[in-house]
Amino acid sequence: MVSIRVWVSAMSLAVPGSLHAEEPLLNRGNDPFFQISSAIPDCPEPAGPRITEAEWKRDSHHRIEHGNHCWIEGRCRLPNAFAYDQEIADTARRRLQWLTTNMPEWKQSTLWITVWQRWILVQGCVGPQFPTARFMAAMREIPDVERVADQITRDAARSLPYAPFHRRDGRDGPDRPDGRRP
Repeated sequence: MVSIRVWVSAMSLAVPGSLHAEEPLLNRGNDPFFQISSAIPDCPEPAGPRITEAEWKRDSHHRIEHGNHCWIEGRCRLPNAFAYDQEIADTARRRLQWLTTNMPEWKQSTLWITVWQRWILVQGCVGPQFPTARFMAAMREIPDVERVADQITRDAARSLPYAPFHRRDGRDGPDRPDGRRP
């Protein structure tokens, strides 16, 4: 089984080496990746699961192998850990709606979530009153979530615990989903 540090490192560092590649950076595995809040200005968008086709081909065996481990080890009811991801993402969205009513201070943030192989990666910037421990505990309570990785910062200018997304044309904002630039 992949350790959380290995996975977080891979997700955080997968894109920077390919920033100068000619290939478009796309979410080739269709891993759920979405922004959940936007209260903190100038918080850098994470690179997320966007990779080149060459990186996708290089990592495909590893992805298949790790996707099947939870089934082989008897820890999953479905035969592939990635089969849970969209359901976990949908449940996370419902959980966030509940948290907005029951823990509204979580909205004092600019955060993104990536769901990958039953893991939730929370990345972004939070305000001084953000309830980190309670928020992460609420994410761990989502059914079928195996792990939650915390990559948030209270000061993005001082320390950024994730690789930021950079468009290859140097402008801010994401490329189009089809890989072309607007």
